[in-house]
Amino acid sequence: MIATAFRIGVAVTSVALAHTAAALEACGELRNSFGPWDYRAAPKAALENVETNHFDTGVEGLAKGVTGSLGGDLSYTLRVFPNHPRALLAMMRLSFKENREKPRGSIYTVECWFDRAVRFTPNDASVRVLYGVYLIRKGDKNEAVTQLKEAEGLAGDDPNVPYNLGLAYFDLGDYDKALEQAHRAYALGFPLPGLRHKLQEAGRWRDPVSSAVGPQQEAATRDGSLPSKKE
Repeated sequence: MIATAFRIGVAVTSVALAHTAAALEACGELRNSFGPWDYRAAPKAALENVETNHFDTGVEGLAKGVTGSLGGDLSYTLRVFPNHPRALLAMMRLSFKENREKPRGSIYTVECWFDRAVRFTPNDASVRVLYGVYLIRKGDKNEAVTQLKEAEGLAGDDPNVPYNLGLAYFDLGDYDKALEQAHRAYALGFPLPGLRHKLQEAGRWRDPVSSAVGPQQEAATRDGSLPSKKE
């Protein structure tokens, strides 16, 4: 029995190593002459340097590159900060704008930029959400759900994560999940009403039930009936 378990473990490890090796070959190593740094804890000076010289408002808005092509400046930014969420979003938008998996001037495909971000910071919920959104737009719903579920487990108390998760689940047609994430986001103080409006327009919005309400009353509220009065 022990030998069998060991063989299974070796097989799983071999698959993981093969996947890592394939990712390295296709999407490159993460080592860089400058960085890389985790965007969430990056040195302020390094972040200001890169964003000033390679990721200004013109690049983020896909209007004009700073040093050359948009894809080139975004590539530089993502090599230094693989999990830079706004740069990942901009690269994704550029890909759809050009209708190219590998935008002009980009070193890698968009899929590779997400692969690199996940390898570098596997615990970054924002990366997983953005990856899920990208996969939804590509039509790969099964893998999108995988990434979104990873994001759920990493979300913490950042209201941006459940809000964007809710939007992604809404696009998938999973309105119950979208409503659950909307309730979480608004409970954490997210200010924008867009997700609520989407659910309202779809006839799927329900106000959150107070935690003081018991299970029977909560179920009754969901199905529209009224709880019976106790004598």
